[in-house]
Amino acid sequence: MRKPDQHQHWTESLFDSVYALYETAREYQLAHQAAQITASTVDFDRRRTHPGRITLTGRSGTSEPHGRAQRILHRLYHALETDTRRHFEEAALLYASGTAWAVRAVLNGEHPAHVAFQTTTRGDLVPPSLEIPSLDTWAGGPALGAAYTALGRCMQAAEYGEDLGGQEYISDHEATQMHTALDIARGTPTAAFAYGLLAQRALDFALLEPRRAREREIALARATAQSDQPTP
Repeated sequence: MRKPDQHQHWTESLFDSVYALYETAREYQLAHQAAQITASTVDFDRRRTHPGRITLTGRSGTSEPHGRAQRILHRLYHALETDTRRHFEEAALLYASGTAWAVRAVLNGEHPAHVAFQTTTRGDLVPPSLEIPSLDTWAGGPALGAAYTALGRCMQAAEYGEDLGGQEYISDHEATQMHTALDIARGTPTAAFAYGLLAQRALDFALLEPRRAREREIALARATAQSDQPTP
């Protein structure tokens, strides 16, 4: 992996900034996948609890050690799966929105060296807008638009499900709608990561001309330096 250079051109440092967001989201994605696999090892519908029992001195009755172990591990692994999914979702949304921010900045003629985020009073990063202007000349534009729509559907479902869940009373029909919405919302981290990948490709496209301009500057500087050298 290339070491960061304090003298990097802004096009390089900006892309490195986005790539760091990708690597962060990818780490949490892998951790969540591992947690899902681990949780499945104590799935009560798949595992058969051994019926053997033990007697505990000083206590009445008997205990099932294998069943107790499964219940404890189920709670631990479920908590791990929930936490890693939450971190994956947060990181994926920062990756997607940060990359979208970078694309918009470049298309607006700005030269940011890094992705910039607002922060809360607690220091938490606030994802900027996910929207990217239409890239009519880029072949990946339709796929980017479709990924944006898919992510929006997941986020809207999350908001709808949370609103229903916050009500004091919901009907059976609303309960069904709530569970359906929350099931859709669980796809948010994956949808955000997919959108981020396409947005990163869009950034590559947006940086084409600034990178070419940089190459022309370097070529001109070299040519000028050579012309200034004394002839033997």
